[in-house]
Amino acid sequence: MQSNLFYGSGAALVTPFRGNRVDFDALENLIDWQIDSDTDALIVLGTTGEPCTISDAERAAILECAVARCARRTPLIAGVGSNDTRAAIRNAVEAQMLGADALLVVTPYYNRASRQGLIEHFTAIADKVEIPIIMYNVPSRTGVNLEPRTVAELAKHPMLCAIKDANTDSAHMSEMARLCGDGIAIYSGSDDCVLQAMALGAHGVISVAANVIPHEMHSLVMSWIRGDAKACRNLQLEWLPLIRLLFSEVSPIPVKAALAMMGRIEDTLRLPLVPLAAAPREALRQEMKRRNLID
Repeated sequence: MQSNLFYGSGAALVTPFRGNRVDFDALENLIDWQIDSDTDALIVLGTTGEPCTISDAERAAILECAVARCARRTPLIAGVGSNDTRAAIRNAVEAQMLGADALLVVTPYYNRASRQGLIEHFTAIADKVEIPIIMYNVPSRTGVNLEPRTVAELAKHPMLCAIKDANTDSAHMSEMARLCGDGIAIYSGSDDCVLQAMALGAHGVISVAANVIPHEMHSLVMSWIRGDAKACRNLQLEWLPLIRLLFSEVSPIPVKAALAMMGRIEDTLRLPLVPLAAAPREALRQEMKRRNLID
């Protein structure tokens, strides 16, 4: 089942808006630019794509647009998570039907499910689809942590074959790698910790920063895969200042500001998110100028 997954950098794409509507022209242009920049997979409707403010009709239209534009040039992964298992199943089945190559399923937020609840939630979704699922652990957002022993239990299901781990505890991924071995593909969910994840055997990163520096994030991961640990370390450290600024406020606020500075999207978010404040915006602008990403 892991044959449908990827090695490298997967870009967790923003959802561009123009006014109150999804900007499909901008989305198509972003997809083309990402593929031309060597991005190894594209993720739509993940956290960076503001899925909680996307209607059901918009969700289907975004997936149809992304599937058509990708045209099998790179794997397309659809975020389908919800804190309602029934809704997550509906999203997953629809994404599979519309042509997604794999699914990204976040731990159910707000409900604070027990270990058994998490196992039953992911299993119920996995039982309804025939494409790979990447579990997504991001306790800073959801209030619940997918413990390594729970991941090891879930990895017995043939569809639950990967995890995006954004737990900031460095020991968490180590224990998960120890318990799961080669039975699961691990992706870093933290752009500032890709080097550490690769050293533990990760397949790559699902990246917010790749929205802005797609080729550079691809090169960071691929340098490790090619056996050049020094180059991987150097790239990780080189891009840390920008990565940190891209998380100066909750994602995707800074990354949308950055893409707007580059002229790729309109700097529009849906409430309750609002555009980047003046001070971090100026710091981001100066770093992007320093790195020749904007004039």
